[in-house]
Amino acid sequence: MTGKRKVPRVRGGALVVISVLLIGSALVRLGMQAGPAIARESPVEGDLNEPAATEPQRSAPSSAELQTLIEALQHREHALDTREAQIQDRMKALEIAEEAIGRRLEALIGAEQRLSATLALADGATEEDLERLTNVYEKMKPKQAAALFEAMAPEFAAGFLARMRPDSAASVMAGLSPMAAYSISVVLAGRNASVPKE
Repeated sequence: MTGKRKVPRVRGGALVVISVLLIGSALVRLGMQAGPAIARESPVEGDLNEPAATEPQRSAPSSAELQTLIEALQHREHALDTREAQIQDRMKALEIAEEAIGRRLEALIGAEQRLSATLALADGATEEDLERLTNVYEKMKPKQAAALFEAMAPEFAAGFLARMRPDSAASVMAGLSPMAAYSISVVLAGRNASVPKE
């Protein structure tokens, strides 16, 4: 035999090396991802009151900006107060106008009622006068009444003859001239011609 010595082979040496490499790679990756996450979660000592670097910085409004905002709000409030005062003035004006219209309407209703009463009295008096005059013509002698009716306008005479009793009206018509009797008859016949028929 030769004098060569055999180097004993370490079993599983390759597996150990691969395992170490994999564990190292995992630790490196974990360190790369965990570092920023830890930095986001916990601020650096001494900067506890400052926000994290990844959050957007918000600056407090300056006193000039606050003053401008306050002035704008005051101006808006003043405009609203002015508008409210205008609306209240209009509402008062509308109330006054409504009261005036109500008073005028009551006055008109009262005047209408008084006028209706006056017209009713006048109509009653006129009717009474016409009845009296018709009675006078009926009591006259037919010849005298015919002379009066001859002098009247046919429309006026026809009104009285229509109110008279038929026998008295016939006696008066008999004493009229044919032309006057004809004219009065035409008016009497045409008085109800414009009345609508059923």
